Amino acid sequence: MFSKEEKAAIYKVIETRRDIRTFNTDPVPMEAVARILEAAHHAPSVGFMQPWNFILIESDEVKNQLAWAADKERRALAIHYEEDERASKFLSLKIEGLKEAPLTICVTCDPTRGGSHVLGRNSIPETDMMSTACAIQNMWLASCGEGLAMGWVSFYKKSDVRDILAIPPHIDPVALLSIGYTEVYPKAPILETANWEKRHSLQKLIFNEKWGNK
Repeated sequence: MFSKEEKAAIYKVIETRRDIRTFNTDPVPMEAVARILEAAHHAPSVGFMQPWNFILIESDEVKNQLAWAADKERRALAIHYEEDERASKFLSLKIEGLKEAPLTICVTCDPTRGGSHVLGRNSIPETDMMSTACAIQNMWLASCGEGLAMGWVSFYKKSDVRDILAIPPHIDPVALLSIGYTEVYPKAPILETANWEKRHSLQKLIFNEKWGNK
């Protein structure tokens, strides 16, 4: 069982966690990184397949290459908003965090791990990706608890990242996570403060017994 204070801390971390785009160059303690990776490795995975790997990137050369891949895709995606007032907001989203943060971690998913008969994956193949997402969420919460900021860059061509990081063709590069310290930790999600979208009412998302039943 958890104490009242421990439960409050858990919910505080969940509600405080933010996707950060601005970092300073202060180094990240490797002991903290080890704890964050340990938290990721303790994430639940379907069939206990543990499909994740973690590539730690600290060199400016590789970070600049990843930033190029992300910026290229960001500009390509902006075309979809060119007749929308959100176009300028989309292009203003920072990807410089990939260059600024002292550490970037590429989290990958191996769909072959565990062989061809992983409990649960035969029915729902996407469970390997779901499991990897659980590991990433653990990393985000652990980073927040450590006083570190984390930003998830999610637009890039997988082929670009595979080429830059020498990832085998059957492995999915799921996320580029920049981790470091920041002077700017917003009270609300960046896209919410930028009026990109508002948080939906939870009550409207809950149904009773069957879809649509309030």
